[in-house]
Amino acid sequence: QVQLVESGGGLVQAGGSLRLSCAASGRTGNIYAMGWFRQAPGKEREFVAFVTWSGGTTYYADSVKGRFTISRDNAKNTGYLQMNSLKPEDTATYYCAADNYIPAARRQDAKKYDYWGQGTQVTVSS
Repeated sequence: QVQLVESGGGLVQAGGSLRLSCAASGRTGNIYAMGWFRQAPGKEREFVAFVTWSGGTTYYADSVKGRFTISRDNAKNTGYLQMNSLKPEDTATYYCAADNYIPAARRQDAKKYDYWGQGTQVTVSS
């Protein structure tokens, strides 16, 4: 059992930055990887970024590559999503997720992740 709590969302102007945090608790030793997803009203949940817990290998959706940076601090059991050069189309509820194992072919698939946070709202004004 892993519990995840996101924080750091808010309202920013286009071009601004936010840093989201995902605090993990419970059986955190079983976390293989953490992913970030987002969901805008009327749209399906969309993959954003992925990081392995031990090695720190990262993977990004094309839409955020070069603007967002995913990282993790194992000692703090916390994952982060640094969001720079934000665009109005980045507006969504952002969720962190984790699983005991995510093969590379499934890292973009929200259905694969067993543990989810409650979400944090990010709104980017034009």
